[in-house]
Amino acid sequence: MTASRDEIVVGVDLGGTKIEAVVVRVRPDGDFDVLARDRTDTRASEGYDAVLESAATVIARVEASAGVRARPIGVGMPGGVRRSDGAVKNSNATCLNGRPFREDLRAKLRRAIAFENDANCFALAEATLGAARAYRDGVVFGVIMGTGVGGGVVLQGRPWPGLHGIAGEWGHHPVRFGDDAEPCYCGQRGCLERYASGPALEARYAKLSGQRHSATEIAGMYETDPHAREALSSLCEAFGRGLATLVDVLDPSCVVLGGGLSNVALLYTEGVAAARAQVFNDELLTPVVKNALGDSAGVLGAAMLVAGERAHAG
Repeated sequence: MTASRDEIVVGVDLGGTKIEAVVVRVRPDGDFDVLARDRTDTRASEGYDAVLESAATVIARVEASAGVRARPIGVGMPGGVRRSDGAVKNSNATCLNGRPFREDLRAKLRRAIAFENDANCFALAEATLGAARAYRDGVVFGVIMGTGVGGGVVLQGRPWPGLHGIAGEWGHHPVRFGDDAEPCYCGQRGCLERYASGPALEARYAKLSGQRHSATEIAGMYETDPHAREALSSLCEAFGRGLATLVDVLDPSCVVLGGGLSNVALLYTEGVAAARAQVFNDELLTPVVKNALGDSAGVLGAAMLVAGERAHAG
């Protein structure tokens, strides 16, 4: 989904607390320049209309800063939409849930907008502008490992949300079974997210050591603290189980890791080795790479939703 010529596009990353917007110039070779960037409070605590107003305001400001207007807009946001009526579901800006936010924002701005889940925007950014550019014509799976575990799928340069809009939700399939499998907020037990997220790493370390440290601190203590080594090995084992299942089902061209835990170097060695031991094949060739775009991936991926094509209803 790259431009056939230099193209100016607008991307918006709508989060639970902040809304960020960018104006991006995309060149045919995939390089890009950020021409303007702005952010504002989501104002979710003030209700639905306040979020609509915040989104419209930050878009107007960033376009004014870049001197552009009437461009199609790409918007990434948590959660998805019900296929039956287009209402938002599973958003951490909870006032949007059950409301037709996509249609209301299109009507407010009076122009075309493409919407996508924020994890798919991350995957799209890394597939088209970032660490997985060499694999953009194949299948790129973007992993987000932080407070939770999520993911997004990009197929030949386009996001693949799936029939129900849940493609990439690998954090909610089981990697542990039986009575010892931990319950998950989703209602199931043994989900990957319960073992391979930042809070899971911190809880495992606390259980082993009786002390509390952040995930970043635990990763830094690997060489000196046996409890940190055990907690991190448990993380890598769960990650490997999840990755092996992902490769068995999807067999992606590349997996790119994002979120705070993408900085844990062991995932690329011990974690991949754990997957190699369990994958349904005699070898594991899938590149597992760290993201290149950092915190900008979401908003840049939103912009790429409309690069090289007219905005589509999403």
